[in-house]
Amino acid sequence: MNLSYWEHTSWFTDIDFAIIGSGIVGLSCALELAELQPGAKIVVFEKGMLPSGASTKNAGFACFGSMSEIVQDLKTHSQSEVVALITERLKGLSSLRATLTDHKIAYKQLGGYELFPESDPSNFDQCLQNLDAINALLYPIFKDNVFALVDTPFGFENVAPKAIFNKFEGQLDTGKMMTALIKKATSKGILIVNNALVKAITQKELSLPSFSLGSLSVQAKNICIATNGFAAELLQEDVAPARAQVLITKPIKNLAIKGTFHLDCGYYYFRNIDDRILFGGGRNLDFKTENTSQIGLTPIVQERLEQLLESMILPQTPFEVDTRWSGTMGVGSKKTPIVKQIHPNVCCAVRLGGMGVAIGSNIGKELAILSLNNARY
Repeated sequence: MNLSYWEHTSWFTDIDFAIIGSGIVGLSCALELAELQPGAKIVVFEKGMLPSGASTKNAGFACFGSMSEIVQDLKTHSQSEVVALITERLKGLSSLRATLTDHKIAYKQLGGYELFPESDPSNFDQCLQNLDAINALLYPIFKDNVFALVDTPFGFENVAPKAIFNKFEGQLDTGKMMTALIKKATSKGILIVNNALVKAITQKELSLPSFSLGSLSVQAKNICIATNGFAAELLQEDVAPARAQVLITKPIKNLAIKGTFHLDCGYYYFRNIDDRILFGGGRNLDFKTENTSQIGLTPIVQERLEQLLESMILPQTPFEVDTRWSGTMGVGSKKTPIVKQIHPNVCCAVRLGGMGVAIGSNIGKELAILSLNNARY
């Protein structure tokens, strides 16, 4: 990089906290550091023109797990671990809404539905058998029953006549959420450097940690890694990329569908937005291909999304696909996030398990506190 004196001194010199990744976690970390350490020089480094992982590419679900997801989680996690996960997600959503306000993120609590294909009743039967037990498990958190059996709404076809409804689930506008976070960060004097791909982080004895931006080596007193789905490029932790593909229709006149919807243990999900249907998922059709950090689309997933739109979601309604995209999540053998110190003055917060909207705000705050507790400042 051929930097001027002004560029070097303004952006790359005397950095107290360098944050890698400008998504929900990275910006929430920066905001918490600015609150707890006024006057600190905080610089956020982002590899893309916009946040490159899932923060600007997710479906905007303000959720904490569908019934079938919770049933599956109870097979691999203890009850206390599942309760802790859901509690963390609920607290994170509350924190995000309090930080940015419902108006700025276009939050609406329209409820969430889980639909079950009529061709495979086994998942529905399993959820129905566990409904009362899971409601009892979650009652201390919500002070109410979370899930209820209802008639399947909105004229969907090829699904069971009954659905499971969660009145606590909401939706938000992902673009407005991230715009509000960026505006709040810049208003606090936090610097954001885009198109800054961090290649490696170096930790030497008795020296400041540093990282490379191409040929430029940048030193910072403390480094926070918040790259989630791209964490494997910088860390050796139990976190791997998982691509999620999405499409959105053109506006549909008199669209009656309202709310968030889950299918197939959460592997498919759709919602209303601006008189359109946003539909994503299908990673389970080809896990090997979708375990990648590469942005892209595949025929097997996109064709299945369109097929389900036509046969199940909008069976009597003509539609056109407007655009398609993909984002990168961070997943691992456990759904609990990794928030830890990895080197002196270097900490990370990764593996959000597809729940970044729900937990990203609080995980960013945890990263800030961890970094401060281990800071050279």
